[in-house]
Amino acid sequence: MTDLLIRDATVIDGSGAPAFPAHVSIDAGRITGIHTDGSVPAAGRTIDAAGRALTPGFIDMHAHSDLQILVNPDHTAKVSQGVTLEVVGQDGLSFAPADAAARAQLRRQIAGWNGEPDDFDFDWDTVAGYLDRLDRGIACNAAYLVPQGTLRLMVVGPDNRPATSAEVAEMARLLRVGLEEGAVGMSSGLTYPPSMFADDEELATLCRVVAEAGGYYSPHHRSYGAGALDAYAEMIEVARTSGCALHLTHATMNFEPNRGRAGELVDLIEAGLADGVDITLDTYPYLPGATTLSAVLPSWSTAGGPDALLARIADPTDRARIAHELDHVGTDGCHGCVTDWRTIQISGVRNPELSRHVGRTVAEIAEESGQVATEVFFDLLVRDRMATTILQHVGHEENVQTIMRHRTHCGGSDAILVGERPHPRAWGTFPRYLARYVRDLGVLDLVDCVHHLTGRPASRLRLRERGLVREGYAADLVLFDPDTVQDTATFEEPQQQARGIDWVLVNGTAVIEDGHRTDALPGRALRRTEEGTRPR
Repeated sequence: MTDLLIRDATVIDGSGAPAFPAHVSIDAGRITGIHTDGSVPAAGRTIDAAGRALTPGFIDMHAHSDLQILVNPDHTAKVSQGVTLEVVGQDGLSFAPADAAARAQLRRQIAGWNGEPDDFDFDWDTVAGYLDRLDRGIACNAAYLVPQGTLRLMVVGPDNRPATSAEVAEMARLLRVGLEEGAVGMSSGLTYPPSMFADDEELATLCRVVAEAGGYYSPHHRSYGAGALDAYAEMIEVARTSGCALHLTHATMNFEPNRGRAGELVDLIEAGLADGVDITLDTYPYLPGATTLSAVLPSWSTAGGPDALLARIADPTDRARIAHELDHVGTDGCHGCVTDWRTIQISGVRNPELSRHVGRTVAEIAEESGQVATEVFFDLLVRDRMATTILQHVGHEENVQTIMRHRTHCGGSDAILVGERPHPRAWGTFPRYLARYVRDLGVLDLVDCVHHLTGRPASRLRLRERGLVREGYAADLVLFDPDTVQDTATFEEPQQQARGIDWVLVNGTAVIEDGHRTDALPGRALRRTEEGTRPR
């Protein structure tokens, strides 16, 4: 007798092959049978799946849950969407490996991404230690990228200068150790300090280490605005030079200079693929982006770390220079574009005295207060200790759809889970793909979309026995109604659970049962090995 039988499902197996009817049996966390001959095995428990699709669990290729998956283990935002695996350590900034000094700065710098829990025990220093912490029990599985900016912070410090050959060698050593301990690759945040201070030679040297380990490079590149195509081309060249697989994360074409230009990005990627570069990409199915308010600053102003930045804001000459670049020249932090304060909406603050500003744009706050917008900006940075998060309304629907159709496309939420009004992608990314872009608009068909969200990213991650509905594979599964699945998270009310996703299994254990979160924590860290990425 099988432990669990999912009966009368329409199986979409994640490979891109057509859907088919079947009963699926599960024992000890694995798929033990896919029954297409009409036989119905006896089972200890049966789920009636008539009229619903059974697919592999969705893989979030760009998640910022590094701390939240531990601080708030319920993690309903993600598992209720059908996410059974997240890739964390994104954008070149995370907490492993990290010594005490680096961790102290990181906690300040990326508090807007992760929160800054007062009593949280950072009981690790290494990638292995972080993965071990995850293995104590999390809601879904997680894989980790070594963050290049964190390596630079530990070895070079927060300064804007080239790394010496000895420093590059030490970063390479730390990276190699992290990969040996199970990381699946390396990330960069090339509009965030100190990651942005690395030149291409430094990046290529590190990418060679990643290539030797069989991992991939996932850069947040140097511009998504005025210099976007050049920035994409730069990353493709780094991958070509180093021989490293490249995953272009949150691969958008935003800001007004890029309206209608997604086809040029597709052509650039196709040329790289034709030249033998291994390229994949991910996107989120929304127009606005989300980041920290401090991210729009010019890079020179952030050199030296948070205290040095605050000192420059307090200095009248530096403050005037920053304001001029923001309002009249364009900064590298704002992707080469002059800052349009009407597009920057406050989504979260740490200082409760500033909570009245959540949901409003910097321009609206300035108009009401009678201040210049840049002075509102400086005031928020100082009073909130740079923890303010924002939505940036700079996307274009035609670009989103064009990139989404690409043959190497995967899904990624880029979700920040903290703040009073986070981006709705934190709760809605994957059902939004299924509802808006499959059922409503027909940009993708259902089978193809499931492949984008499951089998394709599983291949990039070299997952062993995951990412497909196959006998012997881990039972990371989602059961949903294609006719009713719907994201309900909005920009006004973003923390809303999707409809139509009835069951989510992680390693064979239900984390969503009849639409409700259970108390199970069956997720584990997935570690890169020579044989593939898998739990220890």
